Amino acid sequence: MENSGISRGSRTLVIAVAIAALLIALYSVFSQLSAPKVYDADDTEITVSAGDRFSVKVADDPDGYRWIIAEPRPDPSVLKAAGERVVTAGRPPTGSGTARYLSFEAVRPGRTDLRLLRCRRCGTGAADEKGARSLNFRVTVG
Repeated sequence: MENSGISRGSRTLVIAVAIAALLIALYSVFSQLSAPKVYDADDTEITVSAGDRFSVKVADDPDGYRWIIAEPRPDPSVLKAAGERVVTAGRPPTGSGTARYLSFEAVRPGRTDLRLLRCRRCGTGAADEKGARSLNFRVTVG
């Protein structure tokens, strides 16, 4: 057997490290492909497949305004709410506020409207509050 200058143990270690790097890369790609899609406030037309999960990302206002799903609510046979999470972007005073991710699940093929409302009290008449704002999305589930 020819001696290549690399011991069997070193060769095994190099192979193990290469395999680990490949597995990490594959995991990263798979995670990004399977992660729920995130849409921004500007994405007014959303097209997804039945069974898909997605989120709409909106900025909460530091003055106490937040985003909610408004009336009329989306058709529940097409789209259902699947929770929300809030992510803080830094600590005050350098932080730029928070981002709210409203999550949804596409139930079955169809089309529905999704309306979000930015409000402070968010009760009856919230759409008429000073500073209230709404966003409208057309969601098509194929």
